[in-house]
Amino acid sequence: MKGKCGLDCLSKYGNQFYGVFRVLVGLMFFMYGSGKLFGWFGGTAMELGSLMGVAGVVETLAGLAILLGFWTRLGALGGAITMLVAYFYMHLGLNPLTSGGEAAVLYFVAFLVLMRDGAGVWSLEKKLTGKEKF
Repeated sequence: MKGKCGLDCLSKYGNQFYGVFRVLVGLMFFMYGSGKLFGWFGGTAMELGSLMGVAGVVETLAGLAILLGFWTRLGALGGAITMLVAYFYMHLGLNPLTSGGEAAVLYFVAFLVLMRDGAGVWSLEKKLTGKEKF
């Protein structure tokens, strides 16, 4: 039937769907971090030497790397470690929905996917160097 996408779209446009996923995860993580660093996007600027300030630096840099597709796996590793620390330090509990840790869990899983698959399409690193190094 015409006009229906279904599984055909996933197989035909899977790389583009993954690219959108990577860009959105990177953008959102960048927004979290820059909110902690600079007070942007409705956030509250934290002191740079505090744990939240350090998390803001990692989130900003990792989010930017993932967003641009430059050292994506390295950025995802930094993000995954940050989300593990965030969950166990701030949101520890058996149910992430009641402990406020659902974002940390979702980001952690997203970063695992990004570490496995890398930058995918629309990668600045591939555009500049011809291949993905990290």
